[in-house]
Amino acid sequence: MTKTIILTIVTLTALGLLLALVLYWVAKKFRVEEDPRIDEVEKALPGANCGGCGFAGCRAFADAAVKAENLDKQFCPVGGNDVMKNIASILGLEIKEKAPQVAVVRCNGTCEARPRINTYDGVQSCRVKASLYSGDTGCSFGCLGCGDCVAACQFGAIAMNPLTGLPVVDDSKCTACGACVKACPKNVIELRNKGPRSMRIFVSCINKDKGAVARKACSNACIGCSKCAKVCPHGAITVENNLAYIDFTKCKLCKKCVAECPTGAIHAVNFPVLPPKPAAKPAAPAAPVAKPEAPATKPAETEVKKEANNE
Repeated sequence: MTKTIILTIVTLTALGLLLALVLYWVAKKFRVEEDPRIDEVEKALPGANCGGCGFAGCRAFADAAVKAENLDKQFCPVGGNDVMKNIASILGLEIKEKAPQVAVVRCNGTCEARPRINTYDGVQSCRVKASLYSGDTGCSFGCLGCGDCVAACQFGAIAMNPLTGLPVVDDSKCTACGACVKACPKNVIELRNKGPRSMRIFVSCINKDKGAVARKACSNACIGCSKCAKVCPHGAITVENNLAYIDFTKCKLCKKCVAECPTGAIHAVNFPVLPPKPAAKPAAPAAPVAKPEAPATKPAETEVKKEANNE
């Protein structure tokens, strides 16, 4: 019995050593050499693995960056220009700085402006809701309000406003990774340039219905009147399919379109609030014009007149 146990142990040990040698030989035979710079680039990345760069994760991005001839098509939105400069120095390449971006919610259909016409009692998911019907309001383009964008954001940059029923983006937390853009089935969220000092102007509506239909569904909707396009001195606004759109690469933030929009669909964000102009002082009443006094009669002339009367 003892010999059998010893023989079994020896056999298993020998078999284990043999398999280890086989695995070692296979690993050496089919070993794939990997550029050590991939590890360096991966360490330089923030490690969010959000997919905002267009790759499956930070490792895939690092591999693509090392193999690329230049970094024109690679950009980490979470790390921004600082991280890309570090990666460029590791790879001995140059990088062009990109304007920082932020997610923008292009829907202003608040609960007051966009009344409900039915009640949804299903799974609280925008994607599920959109697959079932157009929505519980008269606007078939606007936000569905279930918060898929909130769940998709890894940085806590989006929250639902209970008063308006719309998502609100925190500029200080948004990394422009695009996860919320992909999560929204209505394409309500867009990535736009942050703008100087985070100031930007955009049309907060994507309704393509004709003006009367859009206005009936939502009092804040764009009605495609083209007034904003006519007043824009920079050619930054186009109107197609009854909807205005502002090209942020051409917009000079003059705010003329904001004042011209009859429905308030154009939003100006983070502009300083100017103090009210002082009221003009009333003009002082004009001084009365003095009447000219009658010239005094000379004594000599008076005596001549008296003599003439006596005669």
